[in-house]
Amino acid sequence: MNQFNRLVSEQMVTMEKLLFLQAELERCQEIEAELQALQNETDLETIQADIQMMKKELKEIQLIFEKQTEEVINSYREMNFPATV
Repeated sequence: MNQFNRLVSEQMVTMEKLLFLQAELERCQEIEAELQALQNETDLETIQADIQMMKKELKEIQLIFEKQTEEVINSYREMNFPATV
């Protein structure tokens, strides 16, 4: 049960990061749209670079979250359905 709780706890931390990054990405994309409307190329390039960096980080965290989900499922299965010898 300890391992299961630890895995779930780790996954919740990852989910928190995931939700934060998604919100930040949306916020930056809104800023990007505003800057495009103002045609401020210098700021636009900076925010576009930030968006690309956040998209990459978001993808990495999503992969971690998927791996953690698999670990949680496997831990749950082992805890509730131990292998028979």
